[in-house]
Amino acid sequence: MSPEFIVVLAFLAFVVITLAKGVRIVPQGEEWIVERVGKYFGTLLPGLRIIIPYLDRVAYKLVTKDIILDVQEQEIITRDNAVILTNAIAFIKVTDPIKAVYGVTDFSEAIRNMIMTTLRSIIGEMDLDQALSGRDKIKVRLKESIADEAIDWGLTVKSVEIQDIRPSQSMQRAMELQASAERERKAMVTKAEGEKQSVILQAEGRLESARRDAEAQVTLADSSSQAIARLSAALGTNDTPMLYLLGEKYIAALGKLSQSENAKLVVLPADLQEAVRGIMGRFKA
Repeated sequence: MSPEFIVVLAFLAFVVITLAKGVRIVPQGEEWIVERVGKYFGTLLPGLRIIIPYLDRVAYKLVTKDIILDVQEQEIITRDNAVILTNAIAFIKVTDPIKAVYGVTDFSEAIRNMIMTTLRSIIGEMDLDQALSGRDKIKVRLKESIADEAIDWGLTVKSVEIQDIRPSQSMQRAMELQASAERERKAMVTKAEGEKQSVILQAEGRLESARRDAEAQVTLADSSSQAIARLSAALGTNDTPMLYLLGEKYIAALGKLSQSENAKLVVLPADLQEAVRGIMGRFKA
């Protein structure tokens, strides 16, 4: 192999390598940052692009499509000293490649840490119940808080979503115990209220019964009074029929007394016969 052939072969290899270094095909959805001798020179847009080999180099390749950032789960202490676990997901877009690569070391990690820090600050100002029920409110405040800083880094925060927010395991156990105690308290209150209503109804029943008994006794007394008045008017000064009625009631009362199941011993007056004979004798007279 002659020296001339070697030189030609080396020259062709140099040309091929130079062309390969100078011709760049930028895919759709990406933008490439070009530096010339270590300094920013330009941005390559999608398509076929030419750069000067050995002087220019592609320093950064940025994706201009929406970027999904997963913010890892972290523990946050609320205003009432409750520990909750939360994580988030952010959708960002590179709108200014120059700021994105020269304004911050790693814009993805910067946004992720800013979301975590801001999330701790927002939830730290809320009570546990507010944090668990205020997911939309937290999301809005979080996006507003990081939007201005993201613009300085050449980024646009399109959306921030709270994936999960829940109490820690110890807080869940405490909340379960609290809920159980609350249910027991309500059950006891309901039982006590029922017993109270039962006592009130029983008292009202006794009151109504006593009232009706009193009304019955008054009615009976009125009836007896009227009966006596009519009997006195009918008999006038003759008391024989009255004595006869008294004798009948007397004998009937003794009969009921002797028939009572609880009566083991019946004591009759010593002058029973004389009393009955007197009554009946006077009736015959």
